[in-house]
Amino acid sequence: MTENAAQPADGASPSPDAQAGAQAEAQTSSNADASTHVRPSRRRGALLFLRDVVVIVGVALLISFLIKTFLIRSFYIPSDSMMNTLVQNDRIIVNQLVPEMVPIERGDVVVFRDPGGWLNPVPQPEAPPLQAALDWIGSIVGISAPDSDEHLVKRVIGLPGDRVVCCNDLGQMSVNGVPLEEPYVRLPPGAVAVSDLDFQAEVPADALWVMGDNRYDSSDSRYNRDKFGEGFVPIDDVVGRAVVISWPIDRWSWLDNYPFVFDGVGAARTPQE
Repeated sequence: MTENAAQPADGASPSPDAQAGAQAEAQTSSNADASTHVRPSRRRGALLFLRDVVVIVGVALLISFLIKTFLIRSFYIPSDSMMNTLVQNDRIIVNQLVPEMVPIERGDVVVFRDPGGWLNPVPQPEAPPLQAALDWIGSIVGISAPDSDEHLVKRVIGLPGDRVVCCNDLGQMSVNGVPLEEPYVRLPPGAVAVSDLDFQAEVPADALWVMGDNRYDSSDSRYNRDKFGEGFVPIDDVVGRAVVISWPIDRWSWLDNYPFVFDGVGAARTPQE
Protein backbone atom coordinates (compact mmCIF):
# COMPACT_ATOMS: atom_id res chain seq x y z
CA MET A 1 0.00 0.00 0.00
CA THR A 2 1.31 3.37 -0.91
CA GLU A 3 1.34 6.04 1.70
CA ASN A 4 -0.13 9.56 1.17
CA ALA A 5 2.63 12.06 1.93
CA ALA A 6 0.04 14.66 2.84
CA GLN A 7 -1.31 12.46 5.67
CA PRO A 8 0.14 12.64 9.18
CA ALA A 9 2.02 9.62 10.41
CA ASP A 10 -0.89 8.62 12.63
CA GLY A 11 -3.40 8.73 9.71
CA ALA A 12 -5.34 11.72 11.13
CA SER A 13 -6.60 14.52 8.83
CA PRO A 14 -4.42 17.67 8.74
CA SER A 15 -5.56 20.56 10.89
CA PRO A 16 -7.19 23.65 9.31
CA ASP A 17 -4.08 25.69 10.15
CA ALA A 18 -1.87 23.22 8.34
CA GLN A 19 -4.14 23.29 5.29
CA ALA A 20 -4.13 27.10 5.22
CA GLY A 21 -0.35 27.17 5.51
CA ALA A 22 0.03 24.68 2.69
CA GLN A 23 -2.30 26.72 0.46
CA ALA A 24 -0.46 29.95 1.25
CA GLU A 25 2.88 28.31 0.47
CA ALA A 26 1.52 26.96 -2.80
CA GLN A 27 0.10 30.38 -3.73
CA THR A 28 3.42 32.09 -2.94
CA SER A 29 5.26 29.56 -5.09
CA SER A 30 2.76 30.09 -7.91
CA ASN A 31 3.10 33.90 -7.71
CA ALA A 32 6.87 33.61 -7.75
CA ASP A 33 6.74 31.43 -10.84
CA ALA A 34 4.35 33.86 -12.52
CA SER A 35 6.58 36.83 -11.62
CA THR A 36 9.63 35.18 -13.15
CA HIS A 37 7.65 34.71 -16.39
CA VAL A 38 6.11 38.23 -16.41
CA ARG A 39 9.37 40.16 -15.95
CA PRO A 40 11.13 38.73 -19.06
CA SER A 41 7.89 39.06 -21.02
CA ARG A 42 7.55 42.75 -20.13
CA ARG A 43 11.18 43.44 -20.97
CA ARG A 44 10.79 41.66 -24.30
CA GLY A 45 7.63 43.67 -25.05
CA ALA A 46 9.42 46.95 -24.29
CA LEU A 47 12.32 46.00 -26.54
CA LEU A 48 9.96 45.06 -29.37
CA PHE A 49 8.15 48.40 -28.96
CA LEU A 50 11.42 50.33 -29.12
CA ARG A 51 12.47 48.33 -32.17
CA ASP A 52 9.20 49.17 -33.91
CA VAL A 53 9.61 52.87 -33.07
CA VAL A 54 13.14 52.89 -34.49
CA VAL A 55 12.00 51.13 -37.66
CA ILE A 56 9.05 53.51 -38.15
CA VAL A 57 11.21 56.60 -37.61
CA GLY A 58 13.91 55.21 -39.91
CA VAL A 59 11.41 54.46 -42.69
CA ALA A 60 9.81 57.90 -42.28
CA LEU A 61 13.20 59.61 -42.56
CA LEU A 62 14.10 57.52 -45.62
CA ILE A 63 10.82 58.35 -47.34
CA SER A 64 11.20 62.04 -46.47
CA PHE A 65 14.77 62.00 -47.80
CA LEU A 66 13.66 60.40 -51.08
CA ILE A 67 10.78 62.86 -51.45
CA LYS A 68 13.10 65.80 -50.74
CA THR A 69 15.74 64.48 -53.14
CA PHE A 70 13.51 63.61 -56.08
CA LEU A 71 10.04 65.16 -55.68
CA ILE A 72 9.58 68.27 -53.52
CA ARG A 73 11.48 70.40 -51.06
CA SER A 74 11.02 73.58 -49.05
CA PHE A 75 12.64 77.00 -49.45
CA TYR A 76 12.22 80.26 -47.61
CA ILE A 77 12.10 83.65 -49.32
CA PRO A 78 14.96 85.91 -48.16
CA SER A 79 13.94 89.12 -49.99
CA ASP A 80 10.98 91.12 -51.32
CA SER A 81 11.93 90.89 -55.01
CA MET A 82 8.80 88.82 -55.74
CA MET A 83 6.25 91.00 -53.92
CA ASN A 84 3.30 90.82 -53.84
CA THR A 85 3.34 87.20 -54.96
CA LEU A 86 5.93 86.27 -52.33
CA VAL A 87 7.13 88.27 -49.36
CA GLN A 88 10.19 87.96 -47.17
CA ASN A 89 10.21 84.89 -44.90
CA ASP A 90 7.49 83.07 -46.83
CA ARG A 91 8.13 79.35 -47.14
CA ILE A 92 7.38 77.68 -50.44
CA ILE A 93 7.10 74.09 -51.66
CA VAL A 94 9.03 73.43 -54.86
CA ASN A 95 8.22 70.70 -57.37
CA GLN A 96 11.58 69.19 -58.34
CA LEU A 97 10.11 67.25 -61.27
CA VAL A 98 10.45 70.55 -63.13
CA PRO A 99 12.29 70.74 -65.49
CA GLU A 100 13.57 67.15 -65.75
CA MET A 101 10.15 65.52 -66.22
CA VAL A 102 7.76 68.48 -66.48
CA PRO A 103 8.67 71.29 -68.93
CA ILE A 104 9.05 74.87 -67.76
CA GLU A 105 6.36 77.26 -68.98
CA ARG A 106 6.29 81.04 -69.26
CA GLY A 107 4.93 82.51 -66.06
CA ASP A 108 6.29 79.73 -63.82
CA VAL A 109 7.85 80.86 -60.54
CA VAL A 110 11.12 78.94 -60.40
CA VAL A 111 13.90 78.44 -57.88
CA PHE A 112 17.41 78.27 -59.32
CA ARG A 113 21.02 78.23 -58.23
CA ASP A 114 23.02 81.43 -58.63
CA PRO A 115 24.18 81.39 -62.29
CA GLY A 116 27.28 83.33 -61.25
CA GLY A 117 27.62 86.60 -59.37
CA TRP A 118 23.94 87.39 -58.96
CA LEU A 119 24.12 87.08 -55.17
CA ASN A 120 26.41 88.98 -52.88
CA PRO A 121 28.20 86.79 -50.32
CA VAL A 122 26.45 86.96 -46.96
CA PRO A 123 28.39 85.89 -43.84
CA GLN A 124 26.45 83.24 -41.93
CA PRO A 125 26.53 83.54 -38.12
CA GLU A 126 27.45 80.35 -36.32
CA ALA A 127 24.29 78.69 -35.01
CA PRO A 128 24.07 77.04 -31.55
CA PRO A 129 24.83 73.28 -31.73
CA LEU A 130 21.21 72.23 -31.09
CA GLN A 131 19.84 74.57 -33.74
CA ALA A 132 22.51 73.45 -36.20
CA ALA A 133 21.61 69.80 -35.56
CA LEU A 134 17.88 70.48 -36.05
CA ASP A 135 18.58 72.42 -39.26
CA TRP A 136 20.67 69.53 -40.54
CA ILE A 137 17.93 66.99 -39.80
CA GLY A 138 15.33 69.31 -41.31
CA SER A 139 17.39 69.73 -44.46
CA ILE A 140 17.57 65.96 -44.90
CA VAL A 141 13.80 65.50 -44.74
CA GLY A 142 13.06 68.68 -46.69
CA ILE A 143 11.32 70.79 -44.03
CA SER A 144 14.26 73.16 -43.56
CA ALA A 145 16.22 75.04 -46.21
CA PRO A 146 19.58 76.21 -44.84
CA ASP A 147 20.82 76.79 -48.41
CA SER A 148 17.99 79.17 -49.41
CA ASP A 149 20.47 82.07 -49.45
CA GLU A 150 22.33 80.29 -52.25
CA HIS A 151 19.27 80.23 -54.53
CA LEU A 152 17.03 82.79 -56.23
CA VAL A 153 13.34 82.77 -57.06
CA LYS A 154 11.97 84.63 -60.09
CA ARG A 155 9.22 84.37 -62.70
CA VAL A 156 10.01 82.91 -66.13
CA ILE A 157 9.28 85.44 -68.87
CA GLY A 158 11.26 84.10 -71.83
CA LEU A 159 11.93 80.52 -72.97
CA PRO A 160 14.71 79.44 -75.35
CA GLY A 161 14.21 81.23 -78.67
CA ASP A 162 11.99 84.00 -77.28
CA ARG A 163 12.63 87.66 -77.99
CA VAL A 164 11.86 89.77 -74.90
CA VAL A 165 11.59 93.56 -75.31
CA CYS A 166 10.68 96.39 -72.95
CA CYS A 167 9.10 98.80 -72.96
CA ASN A 168 6.55 99.99 -75.56
CA ASP A 169 4.75 103.36 -75.49
CA LEU A 170 2.25 101.96 -72.99
CA GLY A 171 5.02 100.78 -70.68
CA GLN A 172 4.40 97.11 -71.50
CA MET A 173 6.88 94.31 -72.04
CA SER A 174 6.48 92.09 -75.10
CA VAL A 175 7.49 88.54 -75.90
CA ASN A 176 7.87 87.65 -79.60
CA GLY A 177 6.17 90.94 -80.46
CA VAL A 178 3.09 90.31 -78.27
CA PRO A 179 2.51 92.93 -75.52
CA LEU A 180 1.83 91.43 -72.09
CA GLU A 181 -0.80 92.46 -69.54
CA GLU A 182 0.87 91.37 -66.28
CA PRO A 183 -1.44 91.44 -63.23
CA TYR A 184 1.27 90.02 -60.95
CA VAL A 185 3.65 92.98 -61.37
CA ARG A 186 4.10 95.35 -58.40
CA LEU A 187 4.91 98.92 -59.35
CA PRO A 188 5.75 101.87 -57.09
CA PRO A 189 3.29 104.78 -56.93
CA GLY A 190 3.32 106.85 -60.11
CA ALA A 191 5.19 104.27 -62.21
CA VAL A 192 3.70 103.38 -65.58
CA ALA A 193 6.28 101.13 -67.26
CA VAL A 194 6.65 97.56 -66.00
CA SER A 195 10.43 98.04 -65.94
CA ASP A 196 12.60 100.99 -65.00
CA LEU A 197 15.16 99.75 -67.53
CA ASP A 198 14.61 99.39 -71.28
CA PHE A 199 16.07 96.22 -72.77
CA GLN A 200 15.81 93.62 -75.48
CA ALA A 201 17.10 90.08 -75.32
CA GLU A 202 17.16 86.95 -77.47
CA VAL A 203 17.00 83.93 -75.16
CA PRO A 204 19.61 81.35 -76.17
CA ALA A 205 19.16 77.59 -76.20
CA ASP A 206 18.90 75.85 -72.82
CA ALA A 207 18.39 79.14 -70.96
CA LEU A 208 15.66 81.35 -69.50
CA TRP A 209 14.93 85.05 -69.09
CA VAL A 210 13.59 85.64 -65.57
CA MET A 211 12.26 88.68 -63.73
CA GLY A 212 10.96 89.48 -60.27
CA ASP A 213 7.36 90.56 -59.78
CA ASN A 214 8.57 93.56 -57.74
CA ARG A 215 10.00 95.07 -60.91
CA TYR A 216 11.57 98.19 -59.38
CA ASP A 217 13.33 96.18 -56.66
CA SER A 218 14.56 92.96 -58.26
CA SER A 219 18.06 92.04 -59.33
CA ASP A 220 17.02 89.77 -62.18
CA SER A 221 18.04 89.08 -65.78
CA ARG A 222 17.89 92.80 -66.65
CA TYR A 223 20.56 93.77 -64.15
CA ASN A 224 22.95 90.87 -64.69
CA ARG A 225 23.71 91.30 -68.38
CA ASP A 226 27.35 92.00 -67.50
CA LYS A 227 27.65 88.75 -65.49
CA PHE A 228 28.44 85.21 -66.55
CA GLY A 229 25.72 84.11 -68.99
CA GLU A 230 24.67 87.69 -69.80
CA GLY A 231 21.68 87.59 -67.48
CA PHE A 232 20.26 84.33 -68.75
CA VAL A 233 19.62 81.41 -66.39
CA PRO A 234 20.78 78.00 -67.60
CA ILE A 235 17.90 75.52 -67.40
CA ASP A 236 20.32 73.10 -65.72
CA ASP A 237 20.50 75.52 -62.77
CA VAL A 238 16.74 75.34 -62.14
CA VAL A 239 15.91 73.39 -58.97
CA GLY A 240 12.17 73.32 -59.58
CA ARG A 241 8.91 75.21 -59.84
CA ALA A 242 7.38 76.84 -56.75
CA VAL A 243 3.83 75.52 -56.43
CA VAL A 244 2.50 76.63 -53.04
CA ILE A 245 3.16 78.98 -50.13
CA SER A 246 3.26 76.65 -47.14
CA TRP A 247 4.01 79.13 -44.34
CA PRO A 248 2.77 81.26 -42.67
CA ILE A 249 -0.69 79.72 -42.54
CA ASP A 250 -2.49 82.97 -43.31
CA ARG A 251 -0.60 83.18 -46.64
CA TRP A 252 -1.23 79.60 -47.74
CA SER A 253 -2.03 79.63 -51.46
CA TRP A 254 -1.20 78.02 -54.79
CA LEU A 255 1.21 79.90 -57.03
CA ASP A 256 -0.29 80.69 -60.43
CA ASN A 257 1.72 80.91 -63.63
CA TYR A 258 -0.96 83.06 -65.32
CA PRO A 259 -1.17 81.17 -68.63
CA PHE A 260 -3.64 83.72 -70.06
CA VAL A 261 -0.92 86.39 -69.95
CA PHE A 262 1.13 84.44 -72.51
CA ASP A 263 -1.72 82.94 -74.56
CA GLY A 264 -0.97 84.96 -77.67
CA VAL A 265 2.80 84.58 -77.56
CA GLY A 266 2.89 81.22 -79.31
CA ALA A 267 5.60 78.60 -79.31
CA ALA A 268 9.18 79.63 -78.79
CA ARG A 269 11.31 79.87 -81.90
CA THR A 270 14.43 77.78 -82.33
CA PRO A 271 17.31 79.88 -80.94
CA GLN A 272 20.02 80.94 -83.32
CA GLU A 273 23.27 79.17 -82.47
